Amino acid sequence: MQSPFVFRVRPLLIAAAVVVAIAFPDFNAFGEEDKSVRPSAPAWQLAALGGERVKSSDFDGKVVILNFWATWCVPCREEIPGLVELQKQYGDKGVVVVGLSLDQGGPELVKRFVERFKINYPVVMADEKIVKEFGSVEAVPTTFIIDREGRIAGKHIGFAEKAVFEREIKSLL
Repeated sequence: MQSPFVFRVRPLLIAAAVVVAIAFPDFNAFGEEDKSVRPSAPAWQLAALGGERVKSSDFDGKVVILNFWATWCVPCREEIPGLVELQKQYGDKGVVVVGLSLDQGGPELVKRFVERFKINYPVVMADEKIVKEFGSVEAVPTTFIIDREGRIAGKHIGFAEKAVFEREIKSLL
């Protein structure tokens, strides 16, 4: 059973995500040219769907596509096939997609969704702490591109095409 807060906020989040995605379809908050201005990504440790702990340091030296999403989010569902493809194409080249689920229904709900959509990358359950550390994620999907040195190289609010992510990760490899 969902809390009344989630029930009331969900339509607002969806509407906000749609507006942001339309207004900023290719938004990248951080410059690719000057690496020195890239902020460090926050360190984190979260529970994976099987209960084991996953840490940001598990991905040191890799380009990370860190995707905040939810099972109820329509733009997230549209973005997932592209993320699955990126993991297939670039996983052996030093790129990893990590999904951070914002679902309140627990890991079992998310696990069923992951199986249904054949998600081939790690998925963890996000908490309030990580949301705040990444600047209060206000819309889903929100995706951060993290370079090999652990710095935030890009941020996308709302749906982004696979080609947008691909262009960014290629510049970081």
